[in-house]
Amino acid sequence: AFVGDKSQKDVKGIQPLIVKIKSFEGALTQLSHDELRAKTIYFKEKIQQGRAEKDAKIASYHLEVEKIEDIDAREDIYASIDALEKEAYDLSEKVLLEILPEAFAVIKETARRFKENTSITVSATPKDRELSASKSYITIEGDNAVWANSWNAAGKEITWDMIHYDVQLIGGVVLHQGKIAEMQTGEGKTLVATLPLYLNALTGNGVHLVTVNDYLARRDSTWKAPLFEFHGLTVDCIDNHQPNSEGRRQAYLADITYGTNNEFGFDYLRDNMAHSANDLVQRKHNFAIVDEVDSVLVDDARTPLIISGPVPQGDRHEFNELKPKVDHLVNLQRTLLNGVLAEAKKLIREGKTKEGGFLLLRVHRGLPKNKALIKFLSEEGVKSILQKTENQYMQDNNRDMHKIDEALYFVIEEKNNQVELTDNGIKFLSQDTDNDFFVLPDIGTEIAAIEKKNAPKEEEAEMKENLYKDFSIKSERIHTLTQLLKAYTLFEKDTEYVIMENKIMIVDEQTGRIMDGRRYSDGLHQAIEAKENVKIEAVTQTFATITLQNYFRMYSKLGGMTGTAVTEAGEFWEIYKLDVVEIPTNRGMARKDKEDLIYRSTREKFNAVIEDVSQLAAAGRPVLIGTTSVEISELLSRMLKMRNVPHNVLNAKLHKKEAEIVAEAGKPGVVTIATNMAGRGTDIKLTPEVKAAGGLAIIGTERHDSRRVDRQLRGRAGRQGDPGSSQFYVSLEDNLMRLFGSERVAKIMDRMGLKEGEVIQHSMMTKSIERAQKKVE
Repeated sequence: AFVGDKSQKDVKGIQPLIVKIKSFEGALTQLSHDELRAKTIYFKEKIQQGRAEKDAKIASYHLEVEKIEDIDAREDIYASIDALEKEAYDLSEKVLLEILPEAFAVIKETARRFKENTSITVSATPKDRELSASKSYITIEGDNAVWANSWNAAGKEITWDMIHYDVQLIGGVVLHQGKIAEMQTGEGKTLVATLPLYLNALTGNGVHLVTVNDYLARRDSTWKAPLFEFHGLTVDCIDNHQPNSEGRRQAYLADITYGTNNEFGFDYLRDNMAHSANDLVQRKHNFAIVDEVDSVLVDDARTPLIISGPVPQGDRHEFNELKPKVDHLVNLQRTLLNGVLAEAKKLIREGKTKEGGFLLLRVHRGLPKNKALIKFLSEEGVKSILQKTENQYMQDNNRDMHKIDEALYFVIEEKNNQVELTDNGIKFLSQDTDNDFFVLPDIGTEIAAIEKKNAPKEEEAEMKENLYKDFSIKSERIHTLTQLLKAYTLFEKDTEYVIMENKIMIVDEQTGRIMDGRRYSDGLHQAIEAKENVKIEAVTQTFATITLQNYFRMYSKLGGMTGTAVTEAGEFWEIYKLDVVEIPTNRGMARKDKEDLIYRSTREKFNAVIEDVSQLAAAGRPVLIGTTSVEISELLSRMLKMRNVPHNVLNAKLHKKEAEIVAEAGKPGVVTIATNMAGRGTDIKLTPEVKAAGGLAIIGTERHDSRRVDRQLRGRAGRQGDPGSSQFYVSLEDNLMRLFGSERVAKIMDRMGLKEGEVIQHSMMTKSIERAQKKVE
């Protein structure tokens, strides 16, 4: 494989550095604790010396600027200051590269000393005295400070037990070079980050470590902090402080700052809206390491961060007036199409595929998510009839499609999330009002008509004014109507959103987490609120916005870690100029990934899943079941209850207990159902008897839209060479297969003549499914 060669080359290039790091180890072990700490001061001085000359120049320019009145002359000096800053930055990067081997060795030696001693005694520095007030692991005894090797990390007691492996040193170098280090899940990514964090924090310009959720930010910042604090560097986490507070500003002034991507982004936006320089919290964007880089820079990258506020008259709308009409319309279409579907089934059974296909396509365009329709389409040969008919009517730019649509009230385009009213629908909606109630006036012709009348100037102005008013009211009304239709037809409760405390909360389809404070734009959120009869909130307007993509491009240097990036390597290079390097694993992989099992219908698939889970649990293996929505996780939970299989559920509604459930998940026979978020970054620890029984079993209940999310689920098992297995179950009724699965899969299944409950498993099928996932991406 071409990719493998590139990574081998990259890793080979780093090897001499690793040798160099190890050459320092002998000398460092001889040093006393105090001498080891003195290394940091020596490094800092070396960096200062490297850029001292430039810094002196910059300082003298700053003094000069104060004396100058003329704005243009000041501009010139500021430009030369910027140029000097850049040169100074390049110089300090050069020094960092020189001291890298020794600095990495220092951190590794520190980690070793923390592991091998329950406490370390050093002569107390002012920094130690200051820290000991707030940190329980530092006690001052006379002139000495005693550092304990156990402490509390986000509510969990930890005794330090890690020393960097060689592969982790390689990962550290890659991060320092501003690239993405791809390490298999369970290879200790958080420990890898300590190396470049320490090295780059020595410049005093601040280093940011970005995580996906606040639990990880809090946990990692307290877990790894003593390693840095021992060397006099400060560590803080922005998620521990309120926005715009003094604490938040101090957190950014720390040498190493942990936090979540959204908080970093929002702080930047708030700084942009600040009125005075004293209100700013962030410093210059120097270096960031992004944990789970794919999730931050690819999945969420296009979602803009928005600071919004109220709009005048934002609570004026027609949702409640139009809701009963839409409700009625949707029910009417449902009843109509149930009849049409029955008729289509009858015709197809009689072998009249042409007439049957015509009616089938009508149902498909009217209610593609109809359960009965999906069920019928999984029967032999039916899907290909639908596809043939659709291709025929789509020829010449949908020339004949109107014949299909004329009986419908509205048409749903599921692939691109659109709903359109047909003439029929408009007629039905305006039956108790005038016919033009939902029809936009054609402004051009109307104005011409008004001007023809040659009325007095004031009257003419008034007529035009009324026309514009009518136009804006109607366009608003039509907009409200389409958003309501969308809410009714394309958005399902417990799939796209959940209702909590009488609010509509969006569920992120990538991670299955609830996105707190996010709202659908363009009145769609209000439409869903109307549909579910909860309070309709006022419309808001945007004050400031940035996408994460643009935010992270502002850093002088950017690195990232993930378990799954090679699938997106191209995108990282194009957008961020980030190179992906695969880091070899410390121990070999012992996980068995089985080929997908493909069923006809979801019902058979879930029955098979439950069967499999009961057997695995009985055999004493822990099982983790991954689902793509809250709804499915609740369905499986009910099915397991009926079989009396005890289990835990982890989904967006319950993610408070996440850490506890994950801690339980590795015990023998424990069954855990989780949506995709399934504890990223939280290790599932296995007991010895579980390892003997075959390790953790991963069951995927359907393929996700993106291959990477599937790989992450697999990566929960088989960490650090543990045994384990993974198995995905797929049915032809799954969303992915329905919208993008090729006809090939359906054809193969027809050819094999699959009966109810039968299953196929074949590598060629697994490849077809991955092809469908590529289409979505």
